[in-house]
Amino acid sequence: MMQYMLWGILIGSGVLLAFLLLRNRFAIQWLGYACLHVAFAAILLYILNLFSSYTHLELPLNAATIGTVSVLGIPGLAALAALKLFVLA
Repeated sequence: MMQYMLWGILIGSGVLLAFLLLRNRFAIQWLGYACLHVAFAAILLYILNLFSSYTHLELPLNAATIGTVSVLGIPGLAALAALKLFVLA
Protein backbone atom coordinates (compact mmCIF):
# COMPACT_ATOMS: atom_id res chain seq x y z
CA MET A 1 0.00 0.00 0.00
CA MET A 2 2.82 2.38 0.91
CA GLN A 3 4.61 1.71 -2.38
CA TYR A 4 1.52 2.66 -4.42
CA MET A 5 1.18 5.87 -2.46
CA LEU A 6 4.83 6.79 -3.11
CA TRP A 7 4.45 6.05 -6.84
CA GLY A 8 1.29 8.18 -6.91
CA ILE A 9 3.11 11.09 -5.25
CA LEU A 10 6.00 10.75 -7.71
CA ILE A 11 3.74 10.69 -10.76
CA GLY A 12 1.57 13.53 -9.44
CA SER A 13 4.54 15.77 -8.68
CA GLY A 14 6.05 14.98 -12.10
CA VAL A 15 2.81 15.98 -13.84
CA LEU A 16 2.61 19.21 -11.83
CA LEU A 17 6.26 20.02 -12.60
CA ALA A 18 5.70 19.39 -16.32
CA PHE A 19 2.61 21.61 -16.23
CA LEU A 20 4.52 24.44 -14.57
CA LEU A 21 7.48 24.16 -16.93
CA LEU A 22 5.48 23.89 -20.15
CA ARG A 23 3.21 26.78 -19.21
CA ASN A 24 6.06 29.23 -19.73
CA ARG A 25 7.42 29.95 -23.24
CA PHE A 26 10.95 30.40 -21.91
CA ALA A 27 10.88 26.92 -20.35
CA ILE A 28 9.92 25.31 -23.66
CA GLN A 29 12.78 27.14 -25.38
CA TRP A 30 15.18 26.03 -22.63
CA LEU A 31 14.02 22.44 -23.00
CA GLY A 32 14.68 22.64 -26.76
CA TYR A 33 18.22 23.93 -26.18
CA ALA A 34 18.88 21.14 -23.67
CA CYS A 35 17.71 18.49 -26.14
CA LEU A 36 19.86 20.04 -28.86
CA HIS A 37 22.95 19.95 -26.64
CA VAL A 38 22.32 16.31 -25.75
CA ALA A 39 21.93 15.42 -29.44
CA PHE A 40 25.16 17.21 -30.39
CA ALA A 41 27.02 15.52 -27.53
CA ALA A 42 25.85 12.10 -28.69
CA ILE A 43 26.89 12.89 -32.26
CA LEU A 44 30.35 14.07 -31.13
CA LEU A 45 30.90 10.92 -29.09
CA TYR A 46 29.71 8.76 -31.98
CA ILE A 47 32.11 10.50 -34.38
CA LEU A 48 34.95 10.02 -31.90
CA ASN A 49 34.12 6.33 -31.67
CA LEU A 50 34.04 6.05 -35.48
CA PHE A 51 37.70 7.04 -35.56
CA SER A 52 38.65 4.72 -32.70
CA SER A 53 40.55 2.42 -35.05
CA TYR A 54 42.90 5.31 -35.87
CA THR A 55 43.10 6.97 -32.46
CA HIS A 56 42.77 3.88 -30.25
CA LEU A 57 40.42 5.93 -28.05
CA GLU A 58 36.92 4.68 -27.41
CA LEU A 59 34.48 6.45 -25.09
CA PRO A 60 31.17 4.79 -24.23
CA LEU A 61 27.84 6.34 -25.17
CA ASN A 62 26.15 6.45 -21.78
CA ALA A 63 24.35 9.05 -19.68
CA ALA A 64 27.49 10.18 -17.83
CA THR A 65 29.61 10.84 -20.91
CA ILE A 66 26.79 12.41 -22.90
CA GLY A 67 25.88 14.59 -19.92
CA THR A 68 29.47 15.71 -19.47
CA VAL A 69 29.91 16.59 -23.12
CA SER A 70 26.52 18.31 -23.36
CA VAL A 71 27.27 20.54 -20.38
CA LEU A 72 30.98 21.22 -21.01
CA GLY A 73 31.12 20.90 -24.81
CA ILE A 74 34.40 20.27 -26.61
CA PRO A 75 36.49 20.85 -23.43
CA GLY A 76 34.40 18.16 -21.73
CA LEU A 77 35.13 15.78 -24.59
CA ALA A 78 38.83 16.57 -24.27
CA ALA A 79 38.66 16.03 -20.49
CA LEU A 80 37.01 12.64 -20.95
CA ALA A 81 39.61 11.66 -23.53
CA ALA A 82 42.44 12.75 -21.21
CA LEU A 83 40.89 10.80 -18.35
CA LYS A 84 40.63 7.72 -20.54
CA LEU A 85 44.19 8.02 -21.84
CA PHE A 86 46.11 8.98 -18.71
CA VAL A 87 44.12 7.72 -15.74
CA LEU A 88 42.35 4.59 -16.96
CA ALA A 89 45.06 3.31 -19.30
